[in-house]
Amino acid sequence: MKRLIVWQKKRWESKDKKCDLLFWKTGTEHKIKGMKCFASRFGSGMRGKMDYLPQENEDSIVRTDVEYTSQRNADTIEKLAERYPFLFTGSIGSSVMGRQIPYIQIGNGDRELFYNASFHANEWITTPVLLKFAEEYAECLRTGAPLYGVDAEFLFRNFRLVMVPMVNPDGVDVVNGGLKSETYEKNAAEIAAAYPDIPFPSGWKANIEGVDLNLQFPAGWEEAKAVKAAQGFTSPAPRDYVGSAPLTAPESRAVYDFTKNNNFELILAYHTQGEVIYWKYRDYEPPRSYEIANYFGMVSGYTVEETPEASGNAGYKDWFIQEYNRPGYTIEAGLGNNPLPLNQFNRIYLDNTGILISAMTLLIT
Repeated sequence: MKRLIVWQKKRWESKDKKCDLLFWKTGTEHKIKGMKCFASRFGSGMRGKMDYLPQENEDSIVRTDVEYTSQRNADTIEKLAERYPFLFTGSIGSSVMGRQIPYIQIGNGDRELFYNASFHANEWITTPVLLKFAEEYAECLRTGAPLYGVDAEFLFRNFRLVMVPMVNPDGVDVVNGGLKSETYEKNAAEIAAAYPDIPFPSGWKANIEGVDLNLQFPAGWEEAKAVKAAQGFTSPAPRDYVGSAPLTAPESRAVYDFTKNNNFELILAYHTQGEVIYWKYRDYEPPRSYEIANYFGMVSGYTVEETPEASGNAGYKDWFIQEYNRPGYTIEAGLGNNPLPLNQFNRIYLDNTGILISAMTLLIT
């Protein structure tokens, strides 16, 4: 029996044609009338030509034209919660420096998802991606408007979406000048000095103690340690140091514990750069994970690939897939050298709105 996911018909205009969209699902097969036009609308075919940009005006809370620090992230989440009282906010834990790692929850449905960003400090542009999505979603709920053609109230009733926009607050502050601690600034500079080929602070990915938070998970950690040691990363570093053991970094441990304490059916881990979606860990192929990855690729214009062997262990996505046999994805947004410039934000955001929405709707069975 066909179950209607989104029954609002919407007309999008692409470069050379128009199409009507109607989302249906039969079993696990998604039938979308005008699929190519939809992919063009959200993907590479319309880059620089879209008639829609993130709604930012004088009333917008989420700034997309400024660098983010841990304080700006925290302040933004607090303001969102004040304006939209149906949002639930909290903290999954704290960083080395004692900074909270806040989350936003939207929805009260039975299907649970988890999106996170800024595991890596110089990939902080992913933080406003999740914050802007939270704001647009919440505003659509407040006004009754559709969220990119999808009934926002439908999403709210059926899903519980949890987002951590900044997993690595201390590290982001190293990159963007928000530490406000001479001691920690000195320690970070000393770590960086041992790796002169890595620019400082722009090349900093790690937490404040020089541990790569996305190489901390118990999924091939020993293999990752050997690979990174062969590359010269055997002690605290701006990037690629796996730590002394899995889950020794408090930020990674917080994400691990938070995941264990919930029942997430799908996770998205946002990174930069490459415009690539990584969907697999070793020989694990969770049900429908490849199908969903290909859909993400179509609506974003990103390529879908298996994680390269040199970086294919000890990541959050790797552990989630190994632990739960459920779909997990690392999304490498944007193109260029990290940290990506803010003038890429609109393109990154528009490339990913289809992923951020369909990650929910594709779970409906």
